[in-house]
Amino acid sequence: MNLLECHSQEERIALLEKHVEPFRERADKHDKEGTFPHENFETLQEIKYPALTIPKTYGGGGINLKEMLELQEVIAKADGATALSIGWHMGIVMQLGENNAWNEETYREVAEDIVANGSLLNNTASEPATGSPTRGGRPETTAVKTDNGWTITGRKTFTTLAPILRYFVVSAGIEGTDKVGNFLVRRELPGVSINYTWNMLGMRATGSEDLILENVELREEDFVQEIVPGSKEPAGWLLHVPVCYLGIAEAALDYSARYAQDYSPNSIKGTISELPNVKQKIGEAELLLLRSRHFLYSVSAKWDRSSREERMDMRTELAAVKHSVVNDALEAVDLSMRVVGAKSLSLENPLQRHYRDVRAGLHNPPMDDMTIMQLATDAYTRNQ
Repeated sequence: MNLLECHSQEERIALLEKHVEPFRERADKHDKEGTFPHENFETLQEIKYPALTIPKTYGGGGINLKEMLELQEVIAKADGATALSIGWHMGIVMQLGENNAWNEETYREVAEDIVANGSLLNNTASEPATGSPTRGGRPETTAVKTDNGWTITGRKTFTTLAPILRYFVVSAGIEGTDKVGNFLVRRELPGVSINYTWNMLGMRATGSEDLILENVELREEDFVQEIVPGSKEPAGWLLHVPVCYLGIAEAALDYSARYAQDYSPNSIKGTISELPNVKQKIGEAELLLLRSRHFLYSVSAKWDRSSREERMDMRTELAAVKHSVVNDALEAVDLSMRVVGAKSLSLENPLQRHYRDVRAGLHNPPMDDMTIMQLATDAYTRNQ
């Protein structure tokens, strides 16, 4: 049975939980070795996970945002790196299907490939010179118009899922104009290569390598969308970022709670779980995650029931969720480590990996400083 054959979200969650359990067991190995978890994605492809956010009209699951986040949370509790990686694909294909942003024939071709073969897609926007694309820098990657279509040349960083992506949605400046566009680049094209540079402190198994494009020839229709750098519509799908870090923090808290219930030093009777200072830390972490889940899922449910016009007013709200959930997750992991003590720093302990992975959330969009400035602007506007 695969996820497209399930009749309810409850069935999907149960089936996914069963299949992702091995992810938890492999996470430490891939983190230590800095390797990409091909096995995890083969499993997700076998159960048709990449097709769940494709609209039903193209053969996909047509799930909504809240449902997607619930499933992403399941994966994140098992392996945060895998959840963050697949989350980009899941959210982008959902947004493209909802907004009809591409030519219908192009989207249909990609969507049907995802449904049939589990092919994966991601945006590639970051570059060494421009930094985060949310800051608005013009990409140095350049597209040149030709008689038959386009040629594109450049280098992209942080290309998550690079080892297995079939489709790269590449932002590029259009030569001779001030325009910037997104171009659909297929992996098999001549001139496309991956430079394996990813060697980071956290999220070591996301395969976020460099994409190299050398005079890659594209069709006319591969220019899929004109964009304005740094100016994007509110995107509910980006909530896959905070739910990933929520899942990591939940895994950390579960570990520390089990540890507290099992650990019995000879200086006390019973386990440390009944010590007031331990219960305080466990309770504080639980409160942080409970608060985060309510904020995250209430806003995602609001997105699902809102019209397109109403969604345009949700930018700050979406950013606030990311800011709040990620920072609460950081604190919850810290509290979990304080319960376990120095043993949490052992390279054999999963808490040290959760600690490194959860910090990556600070560097995923939108950035905290931009969110706080926008919240201040909203407060001023409300009181004018």
